Amino acid sequence: MTAVNGPLTETDRKATGEVLQGALVDLLDLSLIAKQAHWNILGPRFRSLHLQLDEVVVTARTYADAVAERAATIGVPPDGRAATLAQRSGLAQPPDGWLQERAVVELLIGALGEAVRRMRERIHITGDSDLVSQDVLLGLTAELEKHHWMFQAEQPLPH
Repeated sequence: MTAVNGPLTETDRKATGEVLQGALVDLLDLSLIAKQAHWNILGPRFRSLHLQLDEVVVTARTYADAVAERAATIGVPPDGRAATLAQRSGLAQPPDGWLQERAVVELLIGALGEAVRRMRERIHITGDSDLVSQDVLLGLTAELEKHHWMFQAEQPLPH
């Protein structure tokens, strides 16, 4: 039972709600990972990477809100509590302390790559359960893939 009666059947609401909740956890986690790196990065490219990390944070937080509101729209209460993130986090976490710029780039390549992989799975699921939610995930994934590409471009070329 739900207090909000969304447009989906119970089966589609459940499947889509699980997808949106997983996306919400990943986005909130990604925003925290990027902010932690933003505060602790050191190295010659500090300023450019510092600003690039904030761009990831803005994307993650903006889409977290869109995903949470989509869940509420279909009758699924979103859960962005810290305890939920701690239990369900699936992205690699930064180590404590200062982070050299190369470690930050590697961290973000890994976190964004995993987030993209998981979002693409969610896109597939929502193709059957809710095309409107799928559309939100498509836009989100395009933005995450762009960030992923930009961090990969920060790596030195192989010799």
